[in-house]
Amino acid sequence: MSDNRIPLLIDTDPGVDDALAILMAFDDLAHEVIGLTIVAGNVGLKHTVANALKLCEVAGRGDIPVFAGCAEPLLHPAPDAADVHGADGFGDIGYTQAARAAEAEHAVQAIIRLSHEHAGRLLLVALGPLTNVALALKLDPTLPSRVARLVVMGGAVNARGNITPFAEFNTHFDPEAAHIVFEAFETFDLADWEATLAHGFLHVDVDAWCAADAECARFYDAISRKTRAWSGERRGERWHSADSLAMAFALAPEGAETASHRLSVSLDGPARGVTLVDWQGLDPRPANARILLRYDQAAFEARVARALAAI
Repeated sequence: MSDNRIPLLIDTDPGVDDALAILMAFDDLAHEVIGLTIVAGNVGLKHTVANALKLCEVAGRGDIPVFAGCAEPLLHPAPDAADVHGADGFGDIGYTQAARAAEAEHAVQAIIRLSHEHAGRLLLVALGPLTNVALALKLDPTLPSRVARLVVMGGAVNARGNITPFAEFNTHFDPEAAHIVFEAFETFDLADWEATLAHGFLHVDVDAWCAADAECARFYDAISRKTRAWSGERRGERWHSADSLAMAFALAPEGAETASHRLSVSLDGPARGVTLVDWQGLDPRPANARILLRYDQAAFEARVARALAAI
């Protein structure tokens, strides 16, 4: 690092939510994005890698390396979210592919290498299923000792899910990976689906941000139109962007109100992928999750608008 910016590695499965979160990271002067490690999740790996490369191109950030990672969960097949994000994850707008390709290095190896290069300072933000991070832990169990902070978008802390009645998409897509990660890190930050629902944006505001005379805003307007319409039909006047909330928590934790509790993941039966929170402190093990309860909504919205060059 040539300056005092915080090195930020984003593990992601773009995805419309992820795209907004990545743009927020690009816009933040206190952090330097040192790479995007890509996983399958919202849609297949071919699409999530292509989307990451295109987003970097649109944002003028061709300098940021993109690493392709795991194409499927560790153990069991899982459904994607193409019905929400489009078959290609970016609203099926038929964009022209980015000029460059992903790096030759596998995302899991990149996570380990970058954790050594930025040991003790690295901010790792995981916006998709935790497959890449879990595999990195299996290859190098000392990884948590070099990560200054892990922020995860995942889970539904009161078991009010968005992919099953009880489970959130990321933890349900690869619960074994989530289990490995949550057990390996002594502490991590969690922005869950229920926090997302409490921090929605008015559709009229999002429309205004996307109407900004800026390349990122025009591109984001196009790729998010399908999912915003889907949300408007099902969830009312507010649109919810899980990954952007997690990124706001990552970039500016001072805006957050949190609570620390022991959190684990169910791996079996109808509760597969459910995040179980020991709200009452009955588990003798120490708290491992700093759970986001509330975030400064005005600061969150200003950060999103700025990332889209709307202010």
